Amino acid sequence: MRHITLLNIVIIFAIVMKLDFLRSVFLTNFGLEPTNDQQRAIDLLSQFVMESDESGLFILRGYAGTGKTSLMSAFVKTLHDFGISTVLMAPTGRAAKVFSQFSGCKALTVHKTIYRQASGPAGSFHVDRNLKSNTFFIVDEASMIPKQSSERSFFGSGCLLSDLVSYVYSGHNCRLVMVGDGGQLPPVGSPMSPALDRAEMECYGNTVYEATLADVVRQASESGVLYNATMLRRQVESSRPGELIQPLMNMGKFADIRRITGAELLEELEQSYDRCGVMDTLVVTRSNRNANIYNNGIRSRIFWREEQLTVGDLVMVVKNNYYYARNIEEMDFIANGDIAEVVRVGRHESLYGFHFINVDLRFCDYDNLEISCKIIRESLTCEGPSFSEAENNLLLKNVMEDYAGMSMKDQYKELRNNEYFNAFQIKFAYAVTCHKSQGGQWRNVFVDQGYITPDMLDREYLRWLYTAVTRATEKVFLVNFKDEFFENQPIERE
Repeated sequence: MRHITLLNIVIIFAIVMKLDFLRSVFLTNFGLEPTNDQQRAIDLLSQFVMESDESGLFILRGYAGTGKTSLMSAFVKTLHDFGISTVLMAPTGRAAKVFSQFSGCKALTVHKTIYRQASGPAGSFHVDRNLKSNTFFIVDEASMIPKQSSERSFFGSGCLLSDLVSYVYSGHNCRLVMVGDGGQLPPVGSPMSPALDRAEMECYGNTVYEATLADVVRQASESGVLYNATMLRRQVESSRPGELIQPLMNMGKFADIRRITGAELLEELEQSYDRCGVMDTLVVTRSNRNANIYNNGIRSRIFWREEQLTVGDLVMVVKNNYYYARNIEEMDFIANGDIAEVVRVGRHESLYGFHFINVDLRFCDYDNLEISCKIIRESLTCEGPSFSEAENNLLLKNVMEDYAGMSMKDQYKELRNNEYFNAFQIKFAYAVTCHKSQGGQWRNVFVDQGYITPDMLDREYLRWLYTAVTRATEKVFLVNFKDEFFENQPIERE
């Protein structure tokens, strides 16, 4: 009995020594003096790695300016130092690219990782088998992950979060780490971000560990963007659902956040395009209608483009497309939100009641992959985020007339291979809604909230503004914001 007790003591001592060693390597890789929040997160993540509970799941929430990026980069490096495999994921191609850049490791989209195309319906995907062992699956920008898919019939069970958890824990001794900013907009139609909510994740039968980074690091406190983002986040935390609240910001002497009028906007945009480039300049709006107005104005008044579409135009895919990714190793489908540059404009065609343009698109977030394809011209100017149900049904109805008399199976096969029915729906990407911008970063961001009344200033508005402001890595321009939004800071006019 004494021998067993002594053995247990030795085992416990060895585990403690290894935990201390892992924690010290983690701190070395972090390379900075941690805040209290960061130290607690490092301790909990180290403990999580050492735990033998195969159902363990970790949630790390980190607000803007709290060092979440640096911490996760150090965590990934530490896992690799100990010979532990990782798989890095993010909800969108752009977010995956950002994750790859700061972690130094390849990151893929969640969909690319967990789904594989099934035989049968066009674009139908099932949850793949997880053949990995002893692997940590780390998801950045997890606040964007919804429970319910907007395309239920296409992906697995129709519940992306459930499919993700099911996939990861079907592997041997695999665990999941969810990382995100709880202050950002939740998925469309959801009151909160389920992937960052402990109670939601416990419903899957997991043992949930969690840590939150709320302390703004010293370097961040010197940034006007992060200073004001922190002010907005604290207002979100202190507000109640449905409560009206006047957002307050402070320009102070910060050089990285400015108020500008509409009269200054074009000049500032031009300067940003010249200094940072088109790819690193973005206008964020509150509606698709305002995004259309901005995109048309930027094309005509800054780039002097009169054609409906021209070489050099920046566009965003606004509906998932499976047809053009059939033979591409890098992706199983081209996702809603992926950004591309037009590198060739070819023949225009009128068919099935719509207008089609043959183009070559270069996808910037996929190693400049180029695809020759058709796009539907009408999608460029539609009022909604993409075609309405009526427009999609009209295209379907008109295409299906070509296959009248065929069996349903043959009709389905023909539809799957019809390049007109599967043409891209795209919009210009100089200006986008805040939801479309999530997961991405741009050097300069212009925020235009459009027409706003006091009864619209609630917690959801605060989340919208916080998310919009934190898309910028260098500078934010607040367009036509009224004086009431600032602490006695009248707009500066030069």
